[in-house]
Amino acid sequence: MIERITPIQGIEKVEQIQPVSRREAGGQFGTMLRRELQRAAPEGESSFPVAFSKHAMARAEERGIELTDALMGQLSDSVERASAKGATNILAFDATRAFIINVPHGRVITTMSQEEMQENIFTNIDGAVLLR
Repeated sequence: MIERITPIQGIEKVEQIQPVSRREAGGQFGTMLRRELQRAAPEGESSFPVAFSKHAMARAEERGIELTDALMGQLSDSVERASAKGATNILAFDATRAFIINVPHGRVITTMSQEEMQENIFTNIDGAVLLR
């Protein structure tokens, strides 16, 4: 009365169908997901959206940093470039402002104005990106 379950024929391991590099297989799921989302995103639409934490939003307002579409695009580009290099926490900056960003979550942690950057030491970052 009990029927045996037999293995399904014709199923291959994922690695045999689509090879994955050792680095991607070792915990880089977020990077792979973002890469696939980028491929699927309509032309001109960023696949690396950036959000501001409550703290970063309050600091931007205090410091008079205007969050324009151009700035958001620059931050998104910075996250994309940092993600491609495997960075997790970056300093994205130009001559007048700086942003600490958690790359895997695409979240700005804090912002600084030019005056505040002069005497600060930036810790817990593993990359820096010039805004362009």
